Amino acid sequence: RVEALANQINPHFLFNTLTSISSLIRSQPETARVLIVKLSGLLRRLLRQQEHFVTLREELSAVDEYLDIERIRFGASLVVLKLIDDNSLDLIVPSMLLQPIVENSIKHGLGKKVGEGRITISATRRAGHAVIEVVDNGVGIPSERLEASGEHGIGLRNVNERLRVIYGANYQLRLHSVPGEGTAARIEIPELTLPERASA
Repeated sequence: RVEALANQINPHFLFNTLTSISSLIRSQPETARVLIVKLSGLLRRLLRQQEHFVTLREELSAVDEYLDIERIRFGASLVVLKLIDDNSLDLIVPSMLLQPIVENSIKHGLGKKVGEGRITISATRRAGHAVIEVVDNGVGIPSERLEASGEHGIGLRNVNERLRVIYGANYQLRLHSVPGEGTAARIEIPELTLPERASA
């Protein structure tokens, strides 16, 4: 069940990326080539993902591949900030935990926003837990939609379901949104480290 949920890639992201490549092939062939290489790297990472858990460092690297593709599509209007405590990089997290959340921020928050779109990813260790946040300055979610669904988008539902399967009741996934200002997704999971795996 966890594997089925983990191995999903948003088809809209794939179609949008292929459409971007198609439109760039004649006018900007070098940019189209870079986009193909980035997409290939991301798909290769998804296909070879046999482990359910990775270090936060590896998870952030996977998110970087995804964001590199989106930066090519969005240009300078997409800004990404990272506030990652060094002592959190070897924490063990479910693989493909952050990419659906970041994708949600771009698709629902920044895709409809005029002007600069900003995503801030932060991670820290606190009282035996890993606390990870993805915050955007997008259009936000109306309170009635937030209350009605509890979660927003299939990506967040999948993340929530995976966390429930893995951690039972011992986790939190909270969404806070202010229409016109942005949305914050906060994940809190038990702190796990595997130093022997991280150094292998």
